Order: sequence, then structure tokens, then C-alpha cells
Amino acid sequence: MRRLRALEESERGAVTVMLAVLMVALLGFTAIVVDVGLVYSERAQLQNGADAAALGVAQKCAKDLTASECSSDSSLAKGLANNNALDGLSNIQSVALDKPGGKVTVNTGAQEDGGAANSISLSFANALGIPSAEVGARAGARWGSPVAGRTVFPAAFSICQVENRIDGALQRLGLHGGAYANSSCNYGPSGATVAGGFGWLAQDTGQCGGSIDLATSEGGSSTGNNEPPDCTAVFTKWITEINAGRKPTVLLPVFDRVTGEGSGAVYGLTAFAAFEVAGWKFTGGSEGPGVTAVFHNTGYGSSLDCTGNCRGIIGKFVKHVSLAEGYTLGPVHRYGATVVQMAE
Repeated sequence: MRRLRALEESERGAVTVMLAVLMVALLGFTAIVVDVGLVYSERAQLQNGADAAALGVAQKCAKDLTASECSSDSSLAKGLANNNALDGLSNIQSVALDKPGGKVTVNTGAQEDGGAANSISLSFANALGIPSAEVGARAGARWGSPVAGRTVFPAAFSICQVENRIDGALQRLGLHGGAYANSSCNYGPSGATVAGGFGWLAQDTGQCGGSIDLATSEGGSSTGNNEPPDCTAVFTKWITEINAGRKPTVLLPVFDRVTGEGSGAVYGLTAFAAFEVAGWKFTGGSEGPGVTAVFHNTGYGSSLDCTGNCRGIIGKFVKHVSLAEGYTLGPVHRYGATVVQMAE
């Protein structure tokens, strides 16, 4: 009986040791599940904050390089980063600006109330001698004027229709020449962009509008009578926006030189200008958002009427900062179209 008791006590001691070892392992696994999950959650919040801060600062810089928020100590960056943290706290480690290059890089770090910057406290891992972990994120954004991309209206407009008219009065941009084209603005006989030419560029097959590259001079292709093909869905959406008091904005290619005539005309493109669309009219009754609402009796004046054989769009050139994707960017151009994108 004594031997049996001794054996039981020996086994009990062995079980105790094994249980202690297993508890350490279990604690380690718990630390991995809970604390690693905490780190991943914090990093995701910081990344969202860094992305928002980079885009926010880039938008400010795109509008005005001298703005107080277009700076390395931008309070906007701090606010956007904090707004993306569940506890409302984060640490902006740095806001690096390259104004000539049109780029900003934001580095964020974790921040706890009363805690060390760039780190978070760990719960279970603390028992293993790992009280905290450094967590951070980085994001970049760039801004610039588009030099290549797509436009709903693949038509080239003269530079004189844009110069000194940014945020000016409404204009009617003629798309088929004749009496409804803008007069005295680098236009040729019969109101056409050049003799026998209408300024329309090549359109993408099966897609609304066309792809434009400013580095490539473009030749004309269309008379401008009909609306760009495959754009019905876009125009329907625009009608809804205009009727709701919002103005859709399209980027229009601008030319500053032209050679040849008619369908052989080639336009030297210099920029994309942002045009806030108020309405349009093409042949076959394609109008938006309705003749009576936009082109007739609107109070705009007879100079903007687009009746009869008129084919064109009405609106005005504006300064415009867009988050649109799909554009290749270059230096900021003075004609009002700037795009902000995430950057690596």
C-alpha cells in the first residue's frame, strides 16, 4: 500500500508539471490568437488613416500649394488619421511632401491614451515578457494634371475657349460648326474648327467616349452630329444629377495648333480642361436633361440657345480636383483639371 501511495503521489507530481507546461503553451496560443488579432486590427485602422490622410493632403495641395494644410505639419492629416481609428487616437510620424513632384507620403503609428507613441499594449503576451508591439502604416498619394485617359466627349476644343475662362460664364461649345460654333476662336470657314473639320477625335469601339494621349496628335473622325456611341447610360445618369442640382464634370482635350483640313486635320493637344456640364444636344432628339430645362428659356440668354441644327454642349470650364482612376498624370496644368490618386 505504501508503494502504491508513493506511485500515486509521483504521478500526481508529473501531471502537475505537465499541466504547468501545457498552461504555458495554452497561454502562448491565446497570446497568438488575441494579441496578433489586435495587432492586425490596429494596423488596418492605421492603414485606413494613412490612406485618408495622404489623399486629403494631396487634394489640398492640388488646389493650392500654399494652403496651410498642404504642409508637413498639416492638422488635416492628423484629423483624418484619428477619424479612422476606433479609439480616435493615432500618431502621425511624418508627412513628407514633394510639391514639385506632386507627391505626399504619410507615416502613421499606433497611439494609446497615455502610452508610448507607435505601440500598443498586449494582454496575454505580456505574461510571456512581451508587453507591447510597434504598429505602423504608410501611404502615398500623388496629384497632377492628366496627360492620358478617357473622356466622354472625345472632341478637341480650342485653347482660346479655355484661356481666361476658368470659373467664368457658361459657354456653348459647338460640336458641328455652323452658326452655333464659338466665333473668333481659332475657327475656320463656316464655323468649323478648321476648314471642313469638326474637332472630333477617334472614339473607342464599344465604349462611351474615347482614349486620349496628349503626347500624340489626334486626327478627326466624326461630324459631331450624333452623340458619342454607347453613352446612353452615362447621359441618363447625368440627367438625374443635373435635375438634382448637381453638375457632372468631364475632362475635355484642348488643342493649341492644327494642321490639315477636313477629315485630314490633325490636332496638337496640350491639356485636359475640366468642363462642368449643364446640358447637351445632338441629332435625333438626343438632349439632356431636356430642351425646355436646359437650352430654351433658361435665362442664360439667346447666345446659349441650342435649337434647330445646333449640336453642342453647354457648361463652363472649372477648377476641378478628381479622385478618378485610369489617368496618367503629369505636372499640374493651368487649365483647371487635376487628379489625385493613391501612389506606392
